[in-house]
Amino acid sequence: MMEFNPVSEAILRELSSVLGPDNLSTAEAERQLRAQDMSQHEAHLSEVVVWPGSGRQVADVLRIAHDNRVAVTPWGAGSSLEGNPIPLFGGITLSLERMNQIVALHADDFQVTVQPGIGYKDLNQALGTHGLFFAPDPGANASIGGMLANNAAGTRTVKYGATKDNILAMEVALADGRLIHVGSRSVKQSAGYDLLHLFVGSEGTLGVVTEATLKLVPLPNVMSGVVASFTSVAEAIAAVVELRSSGLDIAALEFIDAATSELLSREEGVDWGDNPTLLMEIHAAHAETAELDLALVQEICQAHGAIRFQATTDTAERQKMWHTRHHMFETMRRVFVDYQWQLSDVAVPISQYPALVQFARQALQTRNLPEFMVGHAGDGNLHITTPYQDEAVRQHANQANEEVVLRAIELGGTSTGEHGVGIGKAKFMVREHGETAVDVMRSLKQTLDPHGILNPGKIFVS
Repeated sequence: MMEFNPVSEAILRELSSVLGPDNLSTAEAERQLRAQDMSQHEAHLSEVVVWPGSGRQVADVLRIAHDNRVAVTPWGAGSSLEGNPIPLFGGITLSLERMNQIVALHADDFQVTVQPGIGYKDLNQALGTHGLFFAPDPGANASIGGMLANNAAGTRTVKYGATKDNILAMEVALADGRLIHVGSRSVKQSAGYDLLHLFVGSEGTLGVVTEATLKLVPLPNVMSGVVASFTSVAEAIAAVVELRSSGLDIAALEFIDAATSELLSREEGVDWGDNPTLLMEIHAAHAETAELDLALVQEICQAHGAIRFQATTDTAERQKMWHTRHHMFETMRRVFVDYQWQLSDVAVPISQYPALVQFARQALQTRNLPEFMVGHAGDGNLHITTPYQDEAVRQHANQANEEVVLRAIELGGTSTGEHGVGIGKAKFMVREHGETAVDVMRSLKQTLDPHGILNPGKIFVS
């Protein structure tokens, strides 16, 4: 069992001397706001919240915590779904919310350097005036630091990759207070160990990102949205597989099952009906190219039994489509008042996606659980959202989730495609990676964080 020291008055004074008295708080209201993310994992209070304003201040906070054996939990936007930023052992909540600036835009290099607290949507709003955008799209206004910590992905992964594929360089504060620079602004780099990607996806357990240089892409000239509905899940998933193998340059390809489609149509005013549905976005340089692409998409969907096919290049209609998809969980929480949730986030190779979806449906049906399934089908990611109010349903939902996770791993996939390990997926790490690989991970953790102060209780089973 990990043991840490409490935050004493002497430590508070030292933190105040580094940050200034206005940049830390022991008020319960501030600690409550950062005691839980959007998951169902139990809330925990830290003893103090601190708001550094620079990488040097982040490093100084970590040095103080390291020297005094105090737990530190980084906090971005609180939008994560596996308890990643919950301060399980009290200590210090290291909020990066005030480090929310664009440091430098290198438009000619298609790069931007930012502080970790800037929101994804806020960043892209600023970049849009320059005809550029940061491609990974997690839906929520996650912070860039949180996206890096969890290797967030989202709807556009099928074309642009996950966060790890769109990062060039970072400044990272280590547990003992050292600041290091990893990566390079050069697109090509083969000098030494790839420390950059060691920290991406480490969930703040190895270091804290204090600055990041991101890859950007030009805003497409033409962006088309597509809604296609099918009579069965099998038809929809078969269409996904053919669309992916067609050579089409699809930017987003989402699967929504019948129950979720019906709920969103009823609650959000979209015309998706109550059938399994695919949402797509296609980027093109010219209207003629977009027209040809849409014709091929329609041909493939109709060959697989599509009963509805709607395509648009209207910006407002496309934004409405994605707003509805991105806010699906918020809509469900509004409908299922006073419910709790079991959330799944598995991913498999695209060839195994039909088998995964079929297995997940059976796991839910045999327990009489509602089928609310959506997925970033273009990259093999599946999310299952199960509402529950009583203990029996919770147990059934947990059993179904565990079966689906284990099946995903058997199919060559992963327990978590984009939410991160956090608290909930730690028990699957050995099954997914093997004991030796997890031991290597623990060795890396011990080397970089010998006192275990950084986000303790995450990734590994304690």
